[in-house]
Amino acid sequence: MTTPNDGTTMTNATILKVDEIRTIARGGGILTTPLMTHHIRPDVRFTTGMSVYPKGKGAPLHHHNCDEQVTLLEGEGEVEVDGRVTPLRPYDSTYIAAGRVHAFRNTGDAPMRILWIYSSATVTRTFAGSDEEVEHLSAKDLMG
Repeated sequence: MTTPNDGTTMTNATILKVDEIRTIARGGGILTTPLMTHHIRPDVRFTTGMSVYPKGKGAPLHHHNCDEQVTLLEGEGEVEVDGRVTPLRPYDSTYIAAGRVHAFRNTGDAPMRILWIYSSATVTRTFAGSDEEVEHLSAKDLMG
């Protein structure tokens, strides 16, 4: 079977063209481009995307209902996990288990771009100090 290169979905393959994907404003100038989600492909078993954080911006402390892997693609940043802060540079990658409180922040002078992968098709976020669980990328899932 040949895989088309026009953003279409086939039985065994989906090709995404990043220029054709709607970017989501998350507050504070943070922009997210969802890549593979259950909205794109209902049978997907994971969730992926990219987020860009302006200089000095970051996510508030939070945790998820599933595991998360993040790779810093551009810029400089840091990750805080359970109160421990670790500097990050391009291609540094993290693994954060479900339920661990964490946040990513831009510490450089240029935008910071991360690629994120969640181990579930249905992702939720609970902000530190709150019991409210919100759907990932929903209107309530604001970062800034």
